Amino acid sequence: MIYGATGYTGAMIARHAQEAGLTIIIAGRDREKLAAMASELKVAFRAFSLNDPDTIDGALEDIDVLINCAGPFMHTARPLMSAAIRQKVHYLDVAAELDSYQLAEIFDDAAVAAGVMLLPGCGGSVAMLGCLAAHAAGEIKNPVRISLALHVTGAMSRGSAVSASENLSTECLLRRSGQLMQRESTELQNFDFGKGPQACFPVTLPDVITIWKATAIPDIETFVYVSGDGFPQGDLADLPDGPTAQEREASRYQAVAEVENADGDTLRMLLDTVNGYSFTALAAAEAGRRVLAGEYLPGFQTPAALFGKQFAETIADTRITLSDNSR
Repeated sequence: MIYGATGYTGAMIARHAQEAGLTIIIAGRDREKLAAMASELKVAFRAFSLNDPDTIDGALEDIDVLINCAGPFMHTARPLMSAAIRQKVHYLDVAAELDSYQLAEIFDDAAVAAGVMLLPGCGGSVAMLGCLAAHAAGEIKNPVRISLALHVTGAMSRGSAVSASENLSTECLLRRSGQLMQRESTELQNFDFGKGPQACFPVTLPDVITIWKATAIPDIETFVYVSGDGFPQGDLADLPDGPTAQEREASRYQAVAEVENADGDTLRMLLDTVNGYSFTALAAAEAGRRVLAGEYLPGFQTPAALFGKQFAETIADTRITLSDNSR
């Protein structure tokens, strides 16, 4: 099941999943939109809100894997994750918000007991940066610190803009000695994505949770550099669903990982990939395919740890390389 399938990213995931030969059921709250999409794709649909646990349980009764694409995830992750555990359904999502990951930590024991996997961030920056971090950590002995910067380019989808606007008050966090701590959001740091240093601002990406879980590196910082259109202004409801295929093709994403060991040795690795929306949709569909094929572990998992550090490089045109100025 793909919940939130009529949204910008959800619709792309549904089409990629169908192209991969998966049997899908599209779902969400808007019956009219779902019926039109189901007719176009020739698939079944289920319309239900997330207000009543019994309704959600009934909708998931015969489902094996759920991909939640309905943001803001601060509203949808808890009811769907809870129902997935009750109904023994593997839960995946494409959240860029911290809520899903903190909930997955809280629900880890219950998911293990139920034999259910929780895989928030099956696509997007968590899959990208997790694989990049795993590559970098594997190239240096005893890594103790890692900084990650994501270059976000091109236009935002309406759903991403709404989710971001509702999370603007979220604390800016980093991890020190294994503990999450608040930091100043004004402390810029330079990263080179391949065309010279760019000043990046610190943000709380979910990787402060997922990379700690996957690598146990105790010090983790995450940054973003935004080029292109930046954050949209005005009434977000008036925005288009998201960038066109041509706009996505013209706006590739990059990321940098800088990892340091106890001796002060530093290593840098670069990731270059397709537009983030394209990557997210392809990666989420592929993750769903793999889980349906039996590739899963109970409890809270991360894409890089579950599928291996090469996972990102199996998605479209994605490359991870050692930086020219790495030392």
